[in-house]
Order: sequence, then C-alpha cells, then structure tokens
Amino acid sequence: MSTTDAVAFWDGVYAARGVADGPQPNARLTETVADLPPGDALDLGCGNGGDALWLARQEWRVTAVDISAVAVERLAALARSHGLGERVTAVRHDLQESFPSGEFDLICAFYLHTPFDLDRSAVLRSAAHALRAGGRLLVVDHGSAAPWSWNQDPDIHYPSPREVAAEIGLDPDMWTVERADVLRRIATGPGGRTAEVTDHILLIRRTT
Repeated sequence: MSTTDAVAFWDGVYAARGVADGPQPNARLTETVADLPPGDALDLGCGNGGDALWLARQEWRVTAVDISAVAVERLAALARSHGLGERVTAVRHDLQESFPSGEFDLICAFYLHTPFDLDRSAVLRSAAHALRAGGRLLVVDHGSAAPWSWNQDPDIHYPSPREVAAEIGLDPDMWTVERADVLRRIATGPGGRTAEVTDHILLIRRTT
C-alpha cells in the first residue's frame, strides 16, 4: 500500500478520536523515565501527544513525529495552549522514508504498529544510532489486542522483547539491553472501557 493510503488511514484514526485537551502519558513511560535527567527526547509515532507533553513538563526538549498531519497539528496546538510550545517540536514524518535528524538522550517508540509497510527493525536501528552515549531507546509494543484496537487479527504474532532486540541486531559492545519485560496492566480505552492488556517492554542503552 502507498504512503498516501497510510496517511489517509492514520489521519482518519485520529480524526475519529476527537480532540483531547489533556491526553495522558503511557504508564510505561512515566515509570521508566521519571528518574532520568531531562535532555533531548524523540517521540516516534506521537499520536495524541500525551507522552510528548508529559516529557516536556519534566523539562525534556521533545521532537515528536507522526505520519498523521492531524496528530501533529493537534499536538502542536496543545503544546502551545499548555505553555509548552518552546519545548515541543511536532513534525509530520514518514518513518518508512526517512528518520529525523539529530542526537537524543531518550527515544520512545510506543506501540509503533501499522497495517502498512514499515521496516520497524530499520527504524529502531536508526533510533539506536541516534542516541548519545548513555542515551536510551524505549520500545513498548502490544503483546495482546485490546477490544478497541484497530488490529483484531486472531493470528497475529506479538514478538517478545528479546525477539525485537534480536531483529534490531545491535552490537553488544555499543548497546546493552537494560530491560526486556512482559507485563500486564488494566488499560482504559474510548468511552472509559477497560480491559487487561499485555505490554512488551524493551529498554536499550547506548554505552559508547
């Protein structure tokens, strides 16, 4: 499928959700990053913007990218309305075609799943190379489908964190896996609906 199809799909997903004035950050972000010193962060697939806004409130300088112009424009407006416009740069970016420039202390990829062509391993490898020494790449993937998920394929395989790390194929002399966990939590979806879901958590630190 074409990039045009992907853009139309994700613009439709976010337009259907409506505008959230105070999108919440992912729980796996706050528990992992809360004690890290702030620096430069990159949010891959920023979506509603809850992670980017939370990071900015913790004094991170955030570059937030998404393929959806709807998502990016909403986040830019939200950042300005919350007085965080100087800390959040929201940019439309197609990760299948290119990767944002710069070096970062933290790169987040939360639920970076799509029904369209995306070489995730290449994207995450580029992310690892964009880390400064001591910087971290946090990858959180679905390990199960919530009832409200766009993907209800019963035959889908959810790669484990170790599988994802192996697919990225990083040199262990330069990067180390700090976490590779499978955890469950109660998630809240549209309309306040709740369900138990599984998260696959991979945290990689660049050592040199």
